Amino acid sequence: MGNRAMDWFRQAERDLEQAEDSRRAGRHEWACFAAQQAAEKAVKALHLSCGQEAWGHVIARLLQELPETISVPPDLMEKARVLDNFYIPPRYPNSHPAGAPFEHYGPLQSEEAIRYAREILAFVRAQMAGAGSRGSGGAGVGAADRPGAS
Repeated sequence: MGNRAMDWFRQAERDLEQAEDSRRAGRHEWACFAAQQAAEKAVKALHLSCGQEAWGHVIARLLQELPETISVPPDLMEKARVLDNFYIPPRYPNSHPAGAPFEHYGPLQSEEAIRYAREILAFVRAQMAGAGSRGSGGAGVGAADRPGAS
């Protein structure tokens, strides 16, 4: 079986689109969760492009576990920590002291989540493109690899 890095990255892009659609529809809890998923899948794609598998859902940890040759900016790590808070609470009522999840998320949270996920995807895209151009055997991602590109 070949390297699935691009499959993971393309799904990350689609999850980010879902986050944006959910935000526009006023489903901010789902926008936050989809943004978290987009970032998680993108970082897993980067792991795969480096020839390693990654498990778990904590984006900050996934970033920490990247090879030492990949330098993750400290502010990106902080943004990952914010997104990590959107894995369980937006989906489960018992994650909050009272109220349904949708009552705890609004446009400020979803805007921030989408922005942070977008930054993580851009970081991963740049790293994967660099890996491909360096001939490391990783799956590079460029404009021609993105959905809808000709």
